[in-house]
Amino acid sequence: MSEHHHHNVSGKNLFWTIILNVIITISQIVGGIISGSLALLSDAMHNFSDVLALVIAYVANRLAARPNDTSRTFGYKRAEILAALFNASVLIGIAIFLIVEAFHKFYHPEAINSVWVIGLGLLSIVLNTASVLLIKEDSHDNMNVKAAYLHLLTDVMTSVAVVGGGVLMYYFGIFWIDPLISALIASYLIWASFGLVRASGSILMQFTPEGIDVDEVVRSIEAEPEIRDVHHIHIWKLDDNHIHLEAHLDFEEDVPLSVSNRVIERLEKKLHDSFDIEHTTFQCEYSRDDDKSVIV
Repeated sequence: MSEHHHHNVSGKNLFWTIILNVIITISQIVGGIISGSLALLSDAMHNFSDVLALVIAYVANRLAARPNDTSRTFGYKRAEILAALFNASVLIGIAIFLIVEAFHKFYHPEAINSVWVIGLGLLSIVLNTASVLLIKEDSHDNMNVKAAYLHLLTDVMTSVAVVGGGVLMYYFGIFWIDPLISALIASYLIWASFGLVRASGSILMQFTPEGIDVDEVVRSIEAEPEIRDVHHIHIWKLDDNHIHLEAHLDFEEDVPLSVSNRVIERLEKKLHDSFDIEHTTFQCEYSRDDDKSVIV
């Protein structure tokens, strides 16, 4: 038996990360203009993309909390999955752009005011680290927040690279180190974001959740003495945490509803405890002439 705990995401924490990143963006734009640093302005645009990502994550988080109604029987549960897919896709686009720019700057290094770069880089590290800590716990169980978390975590690493590059440029005039580090960070970003695209895409496509063996689920259901076989089975995730199952149950005998209800109650508990399946829909049958394939 396995236990699963679903963490409630704090929209308040997301809100404060938005405020912190607005401060970072504005300070880097001002600093970039004063110092004439294209690197700072580029980083400011990167942080501005984080603000947009966080706003989308915040709105999706609020939407997902809305109750169901007759027009939206599932509510807005997948708003956060859509947001995760969008944010991760944007991250990949930004990373590719950064790699292209890094190669360009590697062969055509530009001298910049290193003092501004170091100072605003340190400010970005402090504020982005605070943002990461604010939503770190939520990112473990929520794909939408994880996408925003990756944005911020990458910003911390980028800022460390900017400061390190600023120090090397200030003391040694090594201007090619900045695009090199940026390319490495962008490569990591593509790798991390691809996993989010794949995970969110599989939920939207209603693939069987990772870690669930359909054959094992079938064996578990057919272990009930009243069940002859199970067929037309579908297992999917509504969002990060809620797994649904629907199937046809072929009974050994023409039992009354009271008996089928007891069987279904046992199955619901077994499937929840063993596979974390929270919602089941069973169609009970007896000697029905239909396709008995497990997957149709």
